[in-house]
Amino acid sequence: MRRGGNCVQSGTKAALRPLWTMLQGTCLMLTLGGCLLSDKPEPALDIPQSYDASSPKPALAEAALPPLDWWRGFRSRELTEIIEQARAANLDIAAAIARIVQADAQARIAGAPLLPGVTLDAAATRSRASQSTGTGTAGGPSERNNVQATLSASYEIDFWGKNRSALRAAEETAVASRYDREVVGLTTVVSAANAYFQVLAAQDRLTVARENQASATRVLDLIKQRVNAGTASALDTAQQESIVNTQRAAIPPLEQTLKQNRNALAVVMARSPESVRVRGGTLRAIAYPRITPGLPSELLTQRPDIREAEAQLAAANANVENARAQMLPSITLTGEGGYQSAILRTLMRPESALFSFGAGLTQPIFDGLRLQGNLDLTKGRQDELLQNYRKAVISGFADVENALDGIRQTALRERLQGDVVNSSRRAFDIAEQRLREGTVDLVTVLQTQQTLYQAQDTLAQARLAHVQAIVSLYQALGGGWLPKPEVATIEGSDAR
Repeated sequence: MRRGGNCVQSGTKAALRPLWTMLQGTCLMLTLGGCLLSDKPEPALDIPQSYDASSPKPALAEAALPPLDWWRGFRSRELTEIIEQARAANLDIAAAIARIVQADAQARIAGAPLLPGVTLDAAATRSRASQSTGTGTAGGPSERNNVQATLSASYEIDFWGKNRSALRAAEETAVASRYDREVVGLTTVVSAANAYFQVLAAQDRLTVARENQASATRVLDLIKQRVNAGTASALDTAQQESIVNTQRAAIPPLEQTLKQNRNALAVVMARSPESVRVRGGTLRAIAYPRITPGLPSELLTQRPDIREAEAQLAAANANVENARAQMLPSITLTGEGGYQSAILRTLMRPESALFSFGAGLTQPIFDGLRLQGNLDLTKGRQDELLQNYRKAVISGFADVENALDGIRQTALRERLQGDVVNSSRRAFDIAEQRLREGTVDLVTVLQTQQTLYQAQDTLAQARLAHVQAIVSLYQALGGGWLPKPEVATIEGSDAR
């Protein structure tokens, strides 16, 4: 018996010897494959040292970077409540989170080939051959049983990194989906803030329109008194009535704008318009937070759309490596072991055991240029995402520059328009007083009141443009920034 065992072991080693030879030969090509598969393009970005429109004082730039809850800087409790509800219930954010779940699941699927596949196969059959056709075994039993239980395993050796690159591509795609969720979240917050400021601007313009209507009606009453006294004509009355009616006609569009922006806030908060109550108020009560952009190099890590484009480019790089590895040999190890018997009670005996081991090598030779076409496709996608990444970075710098210039210009416009309103109001007050005294012509009164009405409405729009420019800068900077870690000084360390 001992000799028989030695013979079995010798036969097994002889059978496995070609397998080990194949594995050793493949290991020699490992370093060559690593050199062939590595190809990562450089973005070649030109990052400026600072923004042209930013403050030259770096200390202020460090202190004024926007916090994570940057919307609180406007000092509006209602705005904060609206944004918090939108961040918690917005449907676009919920869809983005669902895409993250899908990407994570896809990454787990892509990583499955890195582990061996194991299957259990159990079967029991009972068969009987026909005795009348002569196909049965002479002298043997007419019925046969077969009981089998086997465990099979297969594993593809990932010498060229084909499966690892597929997993890395899926993981980078999952990372990109997380940055996409940040992009959606920032867009949601910005949309909520802009819609709320549109509500305030519409309310301000409605207030101005109603006050102007009251002023125009008051002047109309004075003109009618002069008509009764014989110092004014019916033409003067008609002209003033036209101004009054013009002010009345300006109110419905503003009310419509107010209603539409309230409904837009309801959509952002994922609620029905009937259940949303927006009190609003006036833009004059909104604080203007002071923010500075920091350094352009920091924007690459703060804007989620740039980080998303970077992750997509990394996934494309991994896909190119996977496409190249598909053109190299594939080695698969298989094994099967179990028990087979005609009687169930003898199934687990040593003589019922069975096994088989094998190794296979597959090298694509001709496939109609399918693999080459797949490689060209992934390289084209890689180049596309590279250009998208470069564009995202350049667009980020341009967005910050535009937002900084927008804040400066809209602030100047609001200040100058405020001066226009003050001078126009003084002129109208003087003209109205002289109209009561009968010492001014009606043409002057009409001109001064029209100038005042237009100046007040323009001022409300200028305030809206100013606050929206601030929101645009927050969006261009990627929302709020995490506070920088504090570096302990030597004195502080000694004190501790």
